[in-house]
Amino acid sequence: MLEPLIEPLRTDSLKDVFVLRFEELILSGKVKIGEKLPSERELALQLGVSRPVVHEGLVELAARGLVSLKPRFGATVNDYRKEGSITLMASLIQYQKGKLEPELLESLLQIRMLLEPAFAKLAAQNRTPEQIREFYGILEKENAVDSRNIQAITDLDFEFHLLIAVASGNTVYPLLLNSFRPVYTNLSGQFFKDAKVFAVVRNYHRNMAAAIESGKGSKAMSVMKEILQHGEKHLRKMIG
Repeated sequence: MLEPLIEPLRTDSLKDVFVLRFEELILSGKVKIGEKLPSERELALQLGVSRPVVHEGLVELAARGLVSLKPRFGATVNDYRKEGSITLMASLIQYQKGKLEPELLESLLQIRMLLEPAFAKLAAQNRTPEQIREFYGILEKENAVDSRNIQAITDLDFEFHLLIAVASGNTVYPLLLNSFRPVYTNLSGQFFKDAKVFAVVRNYHRNMAAAIESGKGSKAMSVMKEILQHGEKHLRKMIG
C-alpha cells in the first residue's frame, strides 16, 4: 500500500512535483519493480490533485521509462535499468544529488574513461582555430582565478571538458556531458578544495590544449587518460 508514503501535493507545478515524488519512490526502492500503482482516481484522491495531473504525471514517468501504462490495467513500475532512457539517466543523477551509489559511481567513471580519451583524440583532429582560441582563453582564466574560489575553478574545469566535447565534432557527446554537469561539478568541486589538485589539473589542461592545437590525437588521448586517472585517484581518496 502507498498511503503511508504519499502526502497531499501543494504547489503551482503539480505535475512536475508528482513526477519528482514518484521518481524518488521508485529510485529509492520504496515502490518496487513490478509493483502496480493505484488507479488514477485513487492516486488523485490520495495526493489531493485532479485526475488530469495524475494522468500527465504518469505519461511523463512512462516517457522516462519508469512505468508502463496499459489500457484498463493502469501503471506498473518498470526495471529502469532495462527500460530507462537518457532522460531518466539525468533524473537519476539529479535525484542522487552527487551522493552516488557505489555501482552508479563506478559506471560513471568507466563511461568517462571509455569516451573522453576518444573524444580528446577527435578534438585534436577536428578543432577549429576559434576553438583553439577558446581553449587558451580558459587557460588564461584558470591562471587568473583565485585558488579559494572553488566554484569558479569547478566551472572552468567543466567548461574545458565541454569544449573538448564540442571540438570533437560529435553532436551528441556535448549533450551527454551536459546532462552529467550536476554530479560532475559536485564531485570535482570537492577535491578542488585542495589547491595542489588545481595546480596539477591546470598543468594537464595546458598539455591538453597544446596537443589539440598541434593535432596530435594520440597525445590528446594520453593526456586525457592521465587527467581522468588523477581525478579518480583523488575522488576515491575523498569518498574512501
